[in-house]
Amino acid sequence: MNDLASHAYPRFHEPHAARRAALACMVTLAVALGIGRFAFTPLLPLMLHGAALGQPQIDIQHGGWLASFNYAGYFAGAMTCAALRVEPARMVRVGLAATVLLTLAMGVTGQFWVWALVRFVAGAVSAWTFVFASQWGLRRLAELGAQAWSGVIYTGPGVGIVGTGLLVSVAGGYGAVVGWIGFAVIGAVLSVLVWPVFGEARRAGTAKPAAASSATAKPATGSRASANQPPRTAGIQTSHAVHRTDAFWLVLLYGIPGFGYIITATFLPVIARHALPGSAWPDLFWPMFGAALIVGALLAARLPVHWDNRALLAGSYVLQALGIALGIVWPTAGGFSLGSILIGLPFTAITLFAMREARRLRGDDAAGLMGYATAAYGIGQIAGPLVAAPIAAHTGSFSLALWLAAGALLAGAAGLIAVTRVPRGPRRGRMPDCGCS
Repeated sequence: MNDLASHAYPRFHEPHAARRAALACMVTLAVALGIGRFAFTPLLPLMLHGAALGQPQIDIQHGGWLASFNYAGYFAGAMTCAALRVEPARMVRVGLAATVLLTLAMGVTGQFWVWALVRFVAGAVSAWTFVFASQWGLRRLAELGAQAWSGVIYTGPGVGIVGTGLLVSVAGGYGAVVGWIGFAVIGAVLSVLVWPVFGEARRAGTAKPAAASSATAKPATGSRASANQPPRTAGIQTSHAVHRTDAFWLVLLYGIPGFGYIITATFLPVIARHALPGSAWPDLFWPMFGAALIVGALLAARLPVHWDNRALLAGSYVLQALGIALGIVWPTAGGFSLGSILIGLPFTAITLFAMREARRLRGDDAAGLMGYATAAYGIGQIAGPLVAAPIAAHTGSFSLALWLAAGALLAGAAGLIAVTRVPRGPRRGRMPDCGCS
């Protein structure tokens, strides 16, 4: 089987294949998340003051609504991932093209209801692209025996955040309209660069169904008794029950950091500008967050693979809670800088640990569980701005909302620690080793 694939698709096994795959996924997440979702954060202050440049303007509550529309779309997209029967590589290409068009739409339209619709659809697209790029990327690296490259995939959002944040800080004087159109152009260029890689992936993947069919056919040629064996044993039933419990807790507790980080991720430049009026620092905290995210993703991939993903998630939640608290109790350039770093370091590490746990539980059929976990994360993201914006409008401060976010993260960490005391089920079926614990 492997010999056949290597003869038919020799490029699939070139030494640089893992690097190309990881970098292609990194760029994909930079476009779909760094631009498609998170460009809104540095552009929000410009949208709040658009009238000064003769551009469309919104207030903080409408900004919160736009953020929640995007996160609602992300939730809807995540919930439908399990129902999509689309080749992962093709779905990634669709996601890249759609992200570019939707980003452009934010710049060429000015009605709030149009923006709301665009942000909702953009959220769904980013969820689909994230899940299918994760599924394809982790599986491809596992097949190539290059699991160490998995951390590179999840630096993508950080690369996008750093790029969008720095560009807005440099060219923010031109306003949000120019920013949206400029990011659409950048997204188009990046998409063109990685487009061929996913074409190669589809050709390489066509060898799999035949191989799988061959493997499936072998038992049929054996004895009649083997064909009449019961479909499962009591031990397997117990294992499946354990897996269902593990999956339930993964979905539930993975939703908490969605609420925990999103208030800061949505309003950080606004919060910082309010605390440090006239300072040049507020435009730099968001890129700091993105740079820390990149470092955290790379470090997370190098942690020992036998460590429990749930314990790693708990530690990551605590780091983010500390980062949020720092911005409240120490609202200075130093406090916001250190807080941004602590929130950013575990940001995509949390995603990596959760996706690894999903693959541990479901193997190559993990897309559905990844989607449900991502949907739970999306519920937290929807709630965050809806809670924070009214509180900020009523009290004139985000402090109370941020304390709620920090408390939720600590509660989630406590829940994960409790779950780690429950015996784990074995891996489900056979799957390539993806570095999952």
